[in-house]
Amino acid sequence: MRDIPEAARALCRVTPLLRMPVLGCRLKLESLQRTGSVQLRGAALKLSRLAAVDRTAGVVAASAGNQGLALACVGRKLGIPVRVVVPESAPRCKREGISSFGAELIRQGTSMVEAEKAGRRVAALRDALFVSPCEDLDVMEGDGAWLGHELLTQGAGLSQIVVPMGHGGLAAGLASAVCEEGIEVIGVQPEVHSAMSASLACDRALTEFLGPRTLCEELEGGVGWRSFRAVKQYLRQLVLVSESEIMDAVAFAFHRLGLIVEPSAAVVLAAVCSGRLSVSESTVLVISGGNLDGDVLQRCLAARTGSQATDVHARRVG
Repeated sequence: MRDIPEAARALCRVTPLLRMPVLGCRLKLESLQRTGSVQLRGAALKLSRLAAVDRTAGVVAASAGNQGLALACVGRKLGIPVRVVVPESAPRCKREGISSFGAELIRQGTSMVEAEKAGRRVAALRDALFVSPCEDLDVMEGDGAWLGHELLTQGAGLSQIVVPMGHGGLAAGLASAVCEEGIEVIGVQPEVHSAMSASLACDRALTEFLGPRTLCEELEGGVGWRSFRAVKQYLRQLVLVSESEIMDAVAFAFHRLGLIVEPSAAVVLAAVCSGRLSVSESTVLVISGGNLDGDVLQRCLAARTGSQATDVHARRVG
């Protein structure tokens, strides 16, 4: 990994790595980043490395919310114009956060596929740089490799790192940093919308993936070829979890861990609490984000139909 500019380091926090006896593993709390998600790392690295000519025109991103929020925050700090295209379904808290940092917010399309197409059109019209979370090397290096190197300095004897899997950029960047150290990277996806799983099954990147809607808006959309190749090379396990298991995991994090975890990040907890993934003290779950609307949290708490099973399993592994 290349050196991280001081401007990027100044924007991002070294997040805690905590032991969680109730789960029998450790948690890396990227939800405590300044914008509430791991995407701040990739945004900070990308914009701090941006050439002068690109800084003037600014950047465009298509985002379910977290990457756009991160770019908006960094853009404001560095004086770089940012435009973010989000689908109509993007959470209110993320839309409001993007606007509060002064970025131009464009709501377009009913899916991430449509939002990305719109974002690329906007970038072409404005002669601006389009920032892809699954093809841009700086973003993948920031979100994944930077995180991986930080984990290597924080935790001794790590054997597994478990991350949410959407387009694959986070897992790909992380794997490039830790797999050579003998650490396994495991991805977790919502089973109703699993673009990477489908891509691996047909051995090609499904760049336009229109699966059913999921609570995990950050994990929707297609897969980039760059991230697909890295995931295919490094990952040996991809776990799928149900929507009800994800809702239970959000509630579990709130009640048992005292954490606000958005559904897209709670998939890693769902994999453990459901018993689909076995963990140990050498396992780290990456809690990638904590941005969710209050009504979504209340819905997860109210619909915790599997709460008894979740609590029983949590006590067993603890």
